[in-house]
Amino acid sequence: MPFELFIGLRYLKAKRKSTFISLITLISVAGVALGVMALIIVLAVMTGFEEDLKDKILGTNAHIVVLNGLGAVQDYPQVIKKLEGMDGVVAATPFIYNQVMLSTGKNVSGVVLRGIDVKSDARVTNLHKSMVEGKLETLENEVGKTPGVVIGKELAKNLGLFLGDTVDVISPMGNITPLGMMPKLNRFRITGIFNTGMFEYDSTLAYVSLKEAQQFLGLGDVVTGVQLKVRDVYKTGELAQKINQELGPPYHARDWMQMNKNILFALKTEKSVMFIILTLIVLVAAFGIASTLFMVVMEKTRDIAILKSMGATSRSIMRIFVFEGVIIGVLGTVIGVLGGLLVALNLEPIVTFVQKVTGFELFSKDIYYLDHFPSQVIPSDVVLISITAVLISFAATLYPSWAASRMAPAEALRYE
Repeated sequence: MPFELFIGLRYLKAKRKSTFISLITLISVAGVALGVMALIIVLAVMTGFEEDLKDKILGTNAHIVVLNGLGAVQDYPQVIKKLEGMDGVVAATPFIYNQVMLSTGKNVSGVVLRGIDVKSDARVTNLHKSMVEGKLETLENEVGKTPGVVIGKELAKNLGLFLGDTVDVISPMGNITPLGMMPKLNRFRITGIFNTGMFEYDSTLAYVSLKEAQQFLGLGDVVTGVQLKVRDVYKTGELAQKINQELGPPYHARDWMQMNKNILFALKTEKSVMFIILTLIVLVAAFGIASTLFMVVMEKTRDIAILKSMGATSRSIMRIFVFEGVIIGVLGTVIGVLGGLLVALNLEPIVTFVQKVTGFELFSKDIYYLDHFPSQVIPSDVVLISITAVLISFAATLYPSWAASRMAPAEALRYE
């Protein structure tokens, strides 16, 4: 078979070598290359955005949250001890979660107040790494001082607060008086400001120590739930089910994918749709491959007839043209993969260079709330794109190759 293909290709190209390397052939190769290149770059960017978002979510939130369906968790030290003993759990920390209002006298904002155990929280979340001013440890201040609170960068900007300022924290669940329910108010001092890179978190979260939250909210020695850090963040669903079985009702565990399933599903769907849309570019290039082969068939009618007269079978002729079309597809795929990887792996400096040359801001870090242009190449995506491009190129060769193989030698030579 290889010898047969070699002889056939050599004979078809013997008279006019320019036919094989024609302008339309180059256009077909370029079309496949551009399609593959676009797929790799776009999917790399979307994967980069997705991974950046996951890092921000997992940096602020725990991998798994265990709650009590009937209310607060009272025996949380025992629950934590049991959870930390389970296979796959790295660390656990208690937390309190409640909605309050922050007031500076001039500005008011509704926020989510989180009470955390500073020491154990550092083993579960990356909040301490997100501090841009002050330290998280300052929440556990000395007795008699104004209690500390840590707020997000955007929240501090909205309320006009700076490190060391004081703010009133108002809880709607206050004290019962003869006049009715009176909101509880306490003054806190800004001891730290964090920046997670997520606007939603930086504008709506405030942290105090666990003991201060218990005292301010009048909860006693109870917590809202327990946060967990696990060994494998992509197997949290299985571990959450195991926790539900071990602890039993009224406890229930939710992993980070369940709590953020809407945005994760949207990203996954968008990535799939973009893959389908950009694959159309490769399909357009496939028409170029088909047209190239049709032109070769029309030009080589006499040569095909002579090969058949010499004993070449219809299957052999079909293989020759399929092989020629696949060469175009593989060549375009290889060029596209190399070009796509070159751009995707150096996208940030390329974007920066284009912005400097053109003066047009392609990527605004303030608008997208990112400190870099995310781009991440996944090998499995590259393999999938390459296989898809080659298969489409192969499919485009079938009909013109079949048409060439069906050509009758006598009819072809009669009109030459």
